[in-house]
Amino acid sequence: MKKERVVVGMSGGVDSSAAALLLLRQGYEVIGVTMDTWGGCSLEEDQENGGCCGLSAAEDARRVADVLGIPHYVMNFKKEFEEHVVRYFVSEYLHARTPNPCIACNRYVKWEALLTRALELGADYIATGHYARIARLPNGRYALQKSVTAAKDQTYALYNLTQEQLRRTLMPVGSYEKVQIRQIALEAGLPVAGKPDSQEICFIPDQDYAGFIERYTGEQVPEGNFVDRSGKVLGTHRGIIHYTIGQRKGLNLPAGRRVFVTEIRPETNEVVIGEGDDVFTDRLVFGQVNCMGTEDLAGAGTVTGKIRYGHKGAPCRVYDLGEGEMECRFMEPVRAVTPGQAVVFYDGDTVLGGGRILR
Repeated sequence: MKKERVVVGMSGGVDSSAAALLLLRQGYEVIGVTMDTWGGCSLEEDQENGGCCGLSAAEDARRVADVLGIPHYVMNFKKEFEEHVVRYFVSEYLHARTPNPCIACNRYVKWEALLTRALELGADYIATGHYARIARLPNGRYALQKSVTAAKDQTYALYNLTQEQLRRTLMPVGSYEKVQIRQIALEAGLPVAGKPDSQEICFIPDQDYAGFIERYTGEQVPEGNFVDRSGKVLGTHRGIIHYTIGQRKGLNLPAGRRVFVTEIRPETNEVVIGEGDDVFTDRLVFGQVNCMGTEDLAGAGTVTGKIRYGHKGAPCRVYDLGEGEMECRFMEPVRAVTPGQAVVFYDGDTVLGGGRILR
């Protein structure tokens, strides 16, 4: 009987390396692929940030593939990455929204582009080292379910995957704790068993988002006014790309008390400052909806809504506003709803769907 073929996206880290190992043990024919997406940092920066920029990542993945005895290829995805991740990231900040590049990368590069290449190689599936699980529900739909380790769960950043992508995906790491994955890699003699995790934004190794945006666009973002809700000028800000909703540090305002960014107005180049209570709200509007575990978010009843990666989630209900927009109403106010981020809905451990926060 012919083995099913799976292409594993190998980043050179321990998680994707362990995924390849686990799939081999499960009897699949495994092919390793490292995605060359950016390469905009030096070798030293790449190594300091966990080998996430592509230079040392490919070499680490190749070494793992040699130990496992599987073929390994490096594929160029720079065009897709720049179009769907970098340009999106820059545009969102310039329009006073806070992007999530990992969500965009997962949907359009790690899945859409990689799956297309994998099918061309005659593969049945693609696989990654993400901490999440995939299940087929009684309603026939495919959905993500949280990993067994809450601390590493990555379902929030994967909510935007399509039914076809989920059907063609394997996620073996989601059934393990991180410490177990490192132990599995160590016992198998994988050279990346102790490699540190990569930084969140792989194409900005120094984490200076504003500096990256200005270098990328070749333009300096203008200064503007800090104002209160009534429009009173409180001071001068460094440019809207430096700020996000709920931010308190780095404002350099002599307010004499704790103040926060409550709104960013790109049309007037103003950053609105308020009190702690001003960053709480019990509702938000979202669009670009992706349904996963259900076809009807508005009919799902009381669910758990998560408004950022680090948010634990809160009870809410979803209402259809028409014209592609939906409203989420929380039972109690939540802090710092941020346009540009995702809101993701869960029924227990199962991802029902989500969308991009508009306001």
